Amino acid sequence: MSQASRIEWTEATWNPTVGCTKISPGCKNCYAESMAKRLKSMGTPGYENGFQLTILPERLAEPSNRKKPSIYFVNSMSDLFHKGVSDEYITQVFDVIRHCPQHTFQVLTKRADRLASFFRNRLVPSNAWLGVSVENRKHGVPRIASLRQVDARIRFLSVEPLLEAVGELDLTHIQWLIVGGESGPKARPMKLEWVENIRQQCEEQNVQFFFKQWGGWGADGKRRSKKANGRLLAGRTWNDMPELSAHA
Repeated sequence: MSQASRIEWTEATWNPTVGCTKISPGCKNCYAESMAKRLKSMGTPGYENGFQLTILPERLAEPSNRKKPSIYFVNSMSDLFHKGVSDEYITQVFDVIRHCPQHTFQVLTKRADRLASFFRNRLVPSNAWLGVSVENRKHGVPRIASLRQVDARIRFLSVEPLLEAVGELDLTHIQWLIVGGESGPKARPMKLEWVENIRQQCEEQNVQFFFKQWGGWGADGKRRSKKANGRLLAGRTWNDMPELSAHA
């Protein structure tokens, strides 16, 4: 079943696939990998293979069974554009999205090249928000150009975990940007000046800015409790999001 989400920028999760493989530094301490192993040990259906990529077509109908308009994060436990997921199956997922106009679906990937290739000759449903992860300059920033090739109503960047200063960003045709630090016992620190640089660029380029969390380190560069001022930046919270499309 779809699950209510603790992720601040969404309402529910839908995982028609689970499992993944690491492709860049942002994957090093993957929360989904740890959670999948825990769910396997608990005997949770769908996680019999732990974090190995697993296709779950029996989950395709889940959003259709929910009538209340909701914001879904698609594949919080996987990457829909993983090379092990066929174009045919990705098409089925977007067919579900298209036939559930009451919902908004947020699809995030690190496989930006495949995202752009898949949609070269396909239309993006108007209720699908497409995003890429941007954790650093070498691997993350180039994904933005690939995302820009896709004609989605909402394009967004998940700059989490932010691992270094990303420099100047071209945010042309990007509507939304999320920033967050890494959580967990092995979390890598995120510096205040990195975040402020991105926030200022969002303001200058008219991009909605959402600050998710500091994670395992505070703005002072010290280890901290995740709950202590975990979402404060410049003394306030930043929760800007694009407007939802009109629901049917």
